[in-house]
Amino acid sequence: MNSIFSATEIDLAFDKQHIWHPYTSMTDPVSVTGVKSAQGCELTLADGSIVIDGTSSWWASIHGYGHPHIINAMQHQLSTLSHVMFGGLTHAPAINLCKRLVEITSPSLTKVFLADSGSIAVEVAMKMAMQYWQGKGHMQKQRMMTVKRGYHGDTFAAMSVCDPDNGMHTMFNEALSEQIFAPAPTSAFNEPVNQQDIAALEAVFAEHHQDIAAFIIEPVMQAAGGMHFYSPQYLQHVRRLCDKYQVLLILDEIATGFGRIGKLFAYEYANIEADILCLGKALTGGYISLAATVCSDDVAQGISHSPASVFMHGPTFMGNPLACAAAEASLSLLQTQDWQSNVAAIANQMQQQLAEAIDYPHVKDVRILGAVGVIEMDKPINISQLQQDFIDQGVWVRPFGNVIYITPPYVISSEQLTQLTQAMKTIAKHINSQQTQAQTPSNG
Repeated sequence: MNSIFSATEIDLAFDKQHIWHPYTSMTDPVSVTGVKSAQGCELTLADGSIVIDGTSSWWASIHGYGHPHIINAMQHQLSTLSHVMFGGLTHAPAINLCKRLVEITSPSLTKVFLADSGSIAVEVAMKMAMQYWQGKGHMQKQRMMTVKRGYHGDTFAAMSVCDPDNGMHTMFNEALSEQIFAPAPTSAFNEPVNQQDIAALEAVFAEHHQDIAAFIIEPVMQAAGGMHFYSPQYLQHVRRLCDKYQVLLILDEIATGFGRIGKLFAYEYANIEADILCLGKALTGGYISLAATVCSDDVAQGISHSPASVFMHGPTFMGNPLACAAAEASLSLLQTQDWQSNVAAIANQMQQQLAEAIDYPHVKDVRILGAVGVIEMDKPINISQLQQDFIDQGVWVRPFGNVIYITPPYVISSEQLTQLTQAMKTIAKHINSQQTQAQTPSNG
């Protein structure tokens, strides 16, 4: 091609013909909308219209767009050291970030592995668990246990611990490692744990523990599994059973970490500690991709005694200085600003404004936890149609499955949040049988 393209040109025709977007088809793609810029909680679209971002770019942009503290940190880092291999080298951005992660996570979590994305953080955690048991001489402990309705990523090992029946990856089941699944927890967040859930969970542990390297779970909120909030007491029993049956506990906080559901980390609701913790999404405030897998001294020592003696993983962009600088800046904001009050205010406002939706036709449930607001419909909805309907309401909301939800930036104003909740109610109230249909899978 000899054409010279403008850096700001949005060629939707080329996009539709040549560019694959998440969870869509190249022959019959879901419509996409061009974005020219973003600032605060607003996206400026290709036609010049402005919409309020209700999803924080898949739950990641917790401080909003264009935050000067993060932008300045990235600009400084870009001008000094944008990238260097992490094998045999190190740098201040990685060290400073890992200091903060060790400081803010559980006391027992002391070792940090930096990677590119949430899915890779999960892959790393699973490999850590398997190598740990090799180092302990339990070579047969190589399988994972989890609960149904979970989601942990789109790479192959991560797919193997996603819901095997109704998840996005069922077409790959024959190619995936066969893992062990317990029933999903049924108790709501504010309810005592269902003892039948615990009995079923222990039965699976008792039958399979000799082969299980680790139990992996999203603490308190199953995100892509329908934005389901469950009782923190369930996690306390998970921790107890992992200890009883000698199984490592992996907590996947990629969606829930960094304050999204009211605590800095969701495991704080249960007052437990993980053996391995997966972090991503909001780690950099949504400015650039980065993930971390944090583990205990015990896990690291076990790996050192495995046949390889070293941990066998090393992404090319591991410890990328630019991403580490963004993450360190984002975490410094969390540690110096009152995000807790912001999230509590968001939760209170959503409680007040979304409550009436429970009486609408086709609405099955309304639930809020932290800066997550959910209207669950009684059947699947037409994502492509509703996406445009929300734009017409002046907001960006991306439903999935049968769920209309928002995860706004923590800096959203009361007026902006009202516009989001009003749009949710308007759309949910007027959904009819013509607007509900099976649709392309999406992780939200």
